[in-house]
Amino acid sequence: MELSLILGVLVGVVLGLTGAGGGILAVPALVVGLGWSMQAAAPVALVAVAASAAIGAIEGFRKRLVRYKAALVMAIGGLPFTGVGVSAAHLLPQQWLLGLFSLLLLIVAARLIRQARASELEIEPHRIFAEVDLHTGRFHWTWGTARLFLAIGAVTGFMTGLLGVGGGFVIVPALRRFTNVTLHGIVATSLMVIALVGTGGVISAVMHGAELPLQLTGLFALSTIAGMLLGRKLIAHLSQKHVQISFAGMLIVVAVRLIAKASLL
Repeated sequence: MELSLILGVLVGVVLGLTGAGGGILAVPALVVGLGWSMQAAAPVALVAVAASAAIGAIEGFRKRLVRYKAALVMAIGGLPFTGVGVSAAHLLPQQWLLGLFSLLLLIVAARLIRQARASELEIEPHRIFAEVDLHTGRFHWTWGTARLFLAIGAVTGFMTGLLGVGGGFVIVPALRRFTNVTLHGIVATSLMVIALVGTGGVISAVMHGAELPLQLTGLFALSTIAGMLLGRKLIAHLSQKHVQISFAGMLIVVAVRLIAKASLL
């Protein structure tokens, strides 16, 4: 029980420091730290990540950073696919799920290292598919805009159901590449989507027979929220570049641990 509290706080601190990306550590924390299977860890991790994301989204609402219409469209696109992802997770062997998660961690780590090493003058090439009017602060809504957000939501929903992750690693880079929303707005909007789609993922998992140990789930969620609030306070005193490099290193270490665990099955 004490270990789950410690793991929850650590996951929350990383979530608070990295914005929407730290939730990707919730499942590995339970798999490596407590020895759970991926299928058992995913819904518990999602409860913690969705609850923490909801707190962050509320903060974003207060600061008027959340693009709530875009978030709702992404959630509409994502919710039906959470069930598809959960079904796939139950069909795949444990080794495959661990391998896929390890690959995901390494991809995210590589992207973080590339971003941290990029020159401040270097601009990542991108094409704006959904543009915010700088005067009104609202998107110019077209069918292309709607399709973009539905597609982002669908990928997020599937990955949420399959691996029990929040999906910030999908939403944040996609919004950075295809919209002109500020980074703070992207993170706030991403947190709202994670809260909505993550909740749908938990419901889908329960409907597919997953069992949530209520006491442990509640403690893990509360400790994750506490850690996230602590992380939000610490971020003002840390270099974003150093945070990215440290987080990337952590992801690589966790990926190696998961690969080692998969090799023993």
